Amino acid sequence: MRKLALLFVTLLLPLSSQASTINSALPGAELRGAATFRFIGFPLYEARLFTKSGAPLDWSKDFGLELKYLRNLTEYDLVEGTMRELNRTGTALPLRGQLEQCFDDVRNGDRYIAVSKGQNQIGFWLNGNRVCTLKHPQIKTRFMTIFLGDNTRSKSFTRKLKGE
Repeated sequence: MRKLALLFVTLLLPLSSQASTINSALPGAELRGAATFRFIGFPLYEARLFTKSGAPLDWSKDFGLELKYLRNLTEYDLVEGTMRELNRTGTALPLRGQLEQCFDDVRNGDRYIAVSKGQNQIGFWLNGNRVCTLKHPQIKTRFMTIFLGDNTRSKSFTRKLKGE
């Protein structure tokens, strides 16, 4: 019985550390929506949107986004993919150096959490450990638009993520 209880607690620890990361970075946050992003049919990541009290997304307020990766990806893949999406959804931003500091290789099951702090900062955590703060004018809108904007790669993914 003890072994079963220990196994149960061990399995829940990653979930509780992620929840505490969101709650410490964004007090009062609750899950708003969730979706799985697929590329050519292959699932890349599961995304979850957290807003204060689970309210509808309001770009003027802080919110958090969690990505749980379902594939191994390199830092290069994450930085290049982000740069391509930033260019596709707007003008190029001089962020490559900051992104290289924020992103690391991910393996199946790893989680990145991004939480906005005002319009010009986003804090990043990898598996519950703070890794960096991305700073740039209007970075919240520019970065989060990749997942939550009107011109995302998948309208159905975005609607589900926004809880619509």
